Amino acid sequence: MASNHFCGLVLAAGKGTRMNSGLPKCLHKVSGVSMAAHALRALKGAGASSMAIILGHGGELLQASLEETAQIVWQKEQLGTGHAVMQSKKFLESCQGPVVILPGDAPLIESESVRTLVQAHRDAKATATVACVSLSDPTGYGRIVRGANGEFQKIIEEKDASAEVRAISEVGVSVYCFEPTALLEYLPKLKNNNSQSEYYLVDVLSMILAGKGMVHVHNFANSEEFEGVNDRWQLALAQSKMNTRILKRLAGTGVTLVNWQTISVDADCEVSPDVTLFEGTSLKGKTKLGSGCKIGPYSLVQDSNIGENCKIVMSHLVNCKVADRVAVGPFANVRPHSDISSDCKIGNFVEIKNAQLSSHVSASHLSYIGDAEIGENTNIGAGTIFCNYNGFSKNRVSVGKEVFVGSNSTLVAPITIGEGAMVAAGSVVTVDVPGQAAAFGRARTEIKAGWATEWRQRMRERKEEARRQSEEVTTETTPMRKSWD
Repeated sequence: MASNHFCGLVLAAGKGTRMNSGLPKCLHKVSGVSMAAHALRALKGAGASSMAIILGHGGELLQASLEETAQIVWQKEQLGTGHAVMQSKKFLESCQGPVVILPGDAPLIESESVRTLVQAHRDAKATATVACVSLSDPTGYGRIVRGANGEFQKIIEEKDASAEVRAISEVGVSVYCFEPTALLEYLPKLKNNNSQSEYYLVDVLSMILAGKGMVHVHNFANSEEFEGVNDRWQLALAQSKMNTRILKRLAGTGVTLVNWQTISVDADCEVSPDVTLFEGTSLKGKTKLGSGCKIGPYSLVQDSNIGENCKIVMSHLVNCKVADRVAVGPFANVRPHSDISSDCKIGNFVEIKNAQLSSHVSASHLSYIGDAEIGENTNIGAGTIFCNYNGFSKNRVSVGKEVFVGSNSTLVAPITIGEGAMVAAGSVVTVDVPGQAAAFGRARTEIKAGWATEWRQRMRERKEEARRQSEEVTTETTPMRKSWD
């Protein structure tokens, strides 16, 4: 058995009634990552050689969301934390070294704290080590009761605590390090003679002491890191604290944050040095930003890969790829499966969906480009619409390089516009356009000399006639007022 090995176990079976949600509590996300996944990542980052997670209410949803490799343990009935760990017998039997137990609803715990806990456990040669913090308001936490010499005696849950015990500020945070042999020995002996009729994991600690084992208490100075989430307000607070942690880390790597309190960045986003994030910017999912980008103000980029030196202003990009030196916005919408090559310009009120744009393509104003391939150096004029849907299926438009599409054109898929072709402004194009050809898909303009002057005169005469008739009707229907002279 390697002395530096340890295992990790996450308790994530609870429903979370106070969340008022159809989702299991630990599936709720903090900075884009479920709370259960944060716990697994803390264990993995600390070097856990194997991990397991205990699932219960809504466990299938939580299991489907997990990316980290962990053994799944099921707690079909939620009968307390001790009962939950009882279900992991096979995992405990396979553990090399001690096992760290983390709650699945404390997303702010960091890997360094897990490493510290394991080292403190080993240094103390303990059978069990309890993580604790001191709180000015310990409401909701189990209190740590010590003996006359400061030695650990037990943890009493608040629901079972007397007024004297509730006055204790030192609390357990449901984070432990156990020798798995102790858990295997004492878990089957747990009783549920408490106000909740549940099997408490903390009762194992008293059993260890009774069996002449050692329980060590390690006090962590940063209580905020161990705060749990039991309702939506605590979830919001955890989100705020995690986001601040992420932004502080980014600033340390060379990212400029303008009005940082308004910026949101998910945990899995990668932001290169010399990026500037302006106010109101939100980076979601697994977004990656290359160096020199300027994002915002008021832009959302989700699950997208953005190259270097791009500028994205007041725009929305989701699940797309953008190469170097691309300008997007303001008010552009780049939808999934779009791939924009270098030096393109996507201007105001332009929407792109499932389209591949080669380099130096310009779509500067008020256009919809869906299900298309566009060659390099092509210009898409203002108000151009790619008609990709016929009511039953999507079809594609292929536009060659160095094509000029005039403003207010309508390209009806499926068609191909050849290299170097031109589409006249206001055209509706329904057939293929050969390379170097010009397409005129509009009615011929007819010029009538003097017609505008004659039309305006007719309109003035009609208006005057309508006014005169209105006055006559008013005079005929208004009775004469009597005189009382």
